[in-house]
Amino acid sequence: MVSVGTIIWLSSELMFFAALFASYFTIRSVSPDLWEQNTQLLDVPFALTNTTILVLSSLTCQLGVFAAERGQAGRTGSLLQFKLWGLREWFILTYVMGAIFVAGQAVEYATLIQEGVTIQDSAYGTMFYLTTGFHGIHVVGGLIAFLLVLGRTYLARKFTHEQAVSAIVVSYYWHFVDVVWIGLFATIYLVK
Repeated sequence: MVSVGTIIWLSSELMFFAALFASYFTIRSVSPDLWEQNTQLLDVPFALTNTTILVLSSLTCQLGVFAAERGQAGRTGSLLQFKLWGLREWFILTYVMGAIFVAGQAVEYATLIQEGVTIQDSAYGTMFYLTTGFHGIHVVGGLIAFLLVLGRTYLARKFTHEQAVSAIVVSYYWHFVDVVWIGLFATIYLVK
């Protein structure tokens, strides 16, 4: 039931992001010169690197889910034996990668603000910060969810089926956040 509820909730989140995409394209269509001027300020290689980190975190998250499905909460070998990692190690790595992504977004925001692109400056700034900002809030929510799952595994005496389900549900959310970012990245950074 938790999985079904999560999928239904993610469907509503999909509608929220669809509305943001619609707003972005609508405002962009009436201000093409503004978009052309401001997109030149974007650091696409930096954003691509940041995107790659987030997309790879989806892989590490899924490897953690596979460990959870095996009932393996922690590693069974040395830290350098990745094949023997459990849910905790994979989710900690995913958390670190997600945190790096958020830090990269903060660096990008600081750079754009120095260039004069702000939320109140123009429609471009408004849509850029709204779309990427709401996505960033969702990433932070995912990071909190990882901490909760990790905390449960460290506090519990035995790894249970319910903890595995929690890890799986968090992975649904994380994969959703990654897919939304791929759409945002293509829309904001690649579509000219």
